[in-house]
Amino acid sequence: MNRKIFLFGILIFSLSTAHSQITTPKFGEGMLNFVGKDSTWSVRFAPRIQMRALSLWEYEEDRFGKSTQSFNIRRARLKFDGFAYSPKLRYKIELGFSNFDMAGESEFTGNAPRIIYDAVIMWNFYKNLELWAGQTKLPGNRERVVSSANLQFIDRSRMNSLFNIDRDLGLQLRHNFKAAENFHIREMFAVSQGEGRNVVTGNLGGLQYTTRVEILPFGKFIEKGDYIGGDIYREKTPKLSIGATFDVNVDAVKTRSNQGSYMENDIGFYETNISTLFIDAMFKYNGFSVMGEYSYRDAEDPLAKNSDGSFTQQEVYIGQGFNFQAGYVFKSNWEVAGRFTSIIPDTNFSDNDAQNLFTLGGSKYIVGHKLKVQTDVTYATVGGESSFIEYRLGFDLHF
Repeated sequence: MNRKIFLFGILIFSLSTAHSQITTPKFGEGMLNFVGKDSTWSVRFAPRIQMRALSLWEYEEDRFGKSTQSFNIRRARLKFDGFAYSPKLRYKIELGFSNFDMAGESEFTGNAPRIIYDAVIMWNFYKNLELWAGQTKLPGNRERVVSSANLQFIDRSRMNSLFNIDRDLGLQLRHNFKAAENFHIREMFAVSQGEGRNVVTGNLGGLQYTTRVEILPFGKFIEKGDYIGGDIYREKTPKLSIGATFDVNVDAVKTRSNQGSYMENDIGFYETNISTLFIDAMFKYNGFSVMGEYSYRDAEDPLAKNSDGSFTQQEVYIGQGFNFQAGYVFKSNWEVAGRFTSIIPDTNFSDNDAQNLFTLGGSKYIVGHKLKVQTDVTYATVGGESSFIEYRLGFDLHF
């Protein structure tokens, strides 16, 4: 497979160089930019890697045990974007090649690695209206939509991993307008398959419907900073973005809406309607940033059953989650940040325990998020008892 990908890349490069103008932008703006000689198409190519080192101390028998270490390539991605025919018809393709990126192959993905992250066309067909078609992130919680290349910490929070709705295949309609001089509003609506990315077997349940609204009362952020971790651009005036998402997955067959494991039973798959709510906000000013999120998930009948009413031992993960993080970027481009995450499962239907995680992190932005070193340490409790301490160190390189 790797050889085929390499040969495909050589072919595309050869065809592109024969009929295009090539520019080599400065670091952080892509490795190579191709523009057709007639200016009817463009391709920007940008690879990135994230290396991680971790140490974990688990709490056992009234004390923290001996640490365990691991090193991994957390992400290794290739990204292509540009336009075709007209600048109003844009596209994005993102492929992942690390073991973490490709994990999750199953009969539902055609027993193939899940390499494709994004494959989406974005058509600005009328004024401020855009139609998106393909596989990409749904307009869910802010922390998930922030690219993994632009995170304030080594990785996203526990709240995100349990409640996010990630990527899916389908259609999205997006619109934005100015309600006043510096008052911006964005609206997003998506209809998707409802079972996550790279599924080739079709939707086993119903469709998923996602609606999001964002309000920016003090104007737009520098360089779309409302979706970038940390105030690396040092906003000259206070900026605030408030967002809310409501998602309904009709006849869902997975334990976490379009994420998690399939709820199989004696006649195929258990189905139930799952709803998820997100409320979030991002504030930035002069190097200081605050991001807060709340999530809530419920299901019509969260306990998976067989056709005779007996339980299958699977359940929808329902409950609430909170995530709050803040940081300050010094003029030397060092940042100190803290994060608090709380998970409160619905104990009426689950034996899962509440979780609290406290994280302290530091970052050195050498070239913004494109070249940085990050570190953080997390102390976690489960059910009110100590659970683990984790230390992480990461290096990011993004063209």
